[in-house]
Amino acid sequence: MKSLLALFLTTALTFAADRPNILFIFADDWGWGDLSCHGHPYVKTPNIDRLADEGTDFHRFTVASGVCSPSRTAVMTGHFPARYAVDGHFAWVPSNERRGMPDWLSPKAPLLSRILQESGYATAHFGKWHLANDMIPDSPLPSEYGYDEYGAFNCAGEQMPVHDDAMRTIAFMEKSQKEEKPFFINLWIHEPHTPFHVLPKYRWRFPDLDEADNIYAATLSHADDRIGQVLDALDRLQLSENTLVIFSSDNGPARAKSATALKLSYDTATGAGYSIGAAKGITGGRKGYKGALFEGGIGVPFIARWPGKIAAGKSETTTLLSAVDLLPTFCEIANAPLPENYVPDGVNQVSALKGEAKTERESPLFWRMNSAGNPKAAESYHWVSFAVVDQHWKLLSNHDGSHIELYDLAEDPLEKTNLAEQKSEVVSSLSKKLTQWKSTLPKGPDPSCFSSERSK
Repeated sequence: MKSLLALFLTTALTFAADRPNILFIFADDWGWGDLSCHGHPYVKTPNIDRLADEGTDFHRFTVASGVCSPSRTAVMTGHFPARYAVDGHFAWVPSNERRGMPDWLSPKAPLLSRILQESGYATAHFGKWHLANDMIPDSPLPSEYGYDEYGAFNCAGEQMPVHDDAMRTIAFMEKSQKEEKPFFINLWIHEPHTPFHVLPKYRWRFPDLDEADNIYAATLSHADDRIGQVLDALDRLQLSENTLVIFSSDNGPARAKSATALKLSYDTATGAGYSIGAAKGITGGRKGYKGALFEGGIGVPFIARWPGKIAAGKSETTTLLSAVDLLPTFCEIANAPLPENYVPDGVNQVSALKGEAKTERESPLFWRMNSAGNPKAAESYHWVSFAVVDQHWKLLSNHDGSHIELYDLAEDPLEKTNLAEQKSEVVSSLSKKLTQWKSTLPKGPDPSCFSSERSK
């Protein structure tokens, strides 16, 4: 009996050692151009640059929305967020109801965290939540979504201070190592979302910038420092070699519609800080910003490091990766079986992470968003309600299909030339695919995800 028990324990520990840790760093409104390794003129991000030096920088990664909550829904479920009627950010109940949204993501949805937890991973979430809202007190806590431990804000209950994320992450890594369990950690940092909670220490790093740029650079520098603390802890714990680390962002950078005075503002979840006047994010030339389905709103940084598995110092510009791919990809890496009858919208991209560039994608990508704006107006980016990407073609449509734009992302990644009139057959083909996809979506949100506040 003792020999059988010893064999079982040895096998279990060996299996755990073969399963990599996964650390998913998800920033908030971090533009593609807001990295020094992407050529930003004054932002300094040496620790994220280290990830790029030691890993692969994927230039064609897109999130599933131009705003926060639907983008995060896609990561958690591997599904397009429209399947849960999550088309915008979770706000207070009247706003959710008016926009035809639920008040939170269902804890009964297929969830990356729960799949990994049930397969033996220690799971944790530290940082922004926003799969509900702190203004919805009866929304489920993150602990109901398959996490062994959490510290969060933009959720019900106590709000974790935004800068405690790295400290909590490091403590959980240490705990998991002692328990000899592989870990999955969401480190969903606040930066550079408004308000900007900037510390004097970091403002002193950029003395020659004007105030708004100084605040923006200092905010990102603080975030980069905390990421560096986590990377250093992985080294100290000798876990770096067996840990997949990914840095990305939930959408493109926020920008005011016009010149905005710099002032203080207050957020009920995170406290006081500088408002949108200090938002200086850039997109690396991509069209549009946060809230748009143009590439500036959904084309974000994606840097992956996994020593010995993912190539170091490489930029990958061919393979189209999506946020909906993360669940099947992480589960494959973790040797965690997908739930029976679960069909992700994403695809397993392990081979792409390991360097097998792909010129074609197995299935199209779709987007749906609440939108407003005039497509004929100059520098109007927020009129798009639907989008579909199939191979190198991208079609954009307003809410009723009366305005269509078409771009060849292979030849025109910055979406400068609308080819809708010249390529009517492509427009027709993509429009049919979009119509078919719409027919698979629910007519409305799940009533089990409504707050009791609605009855008031």
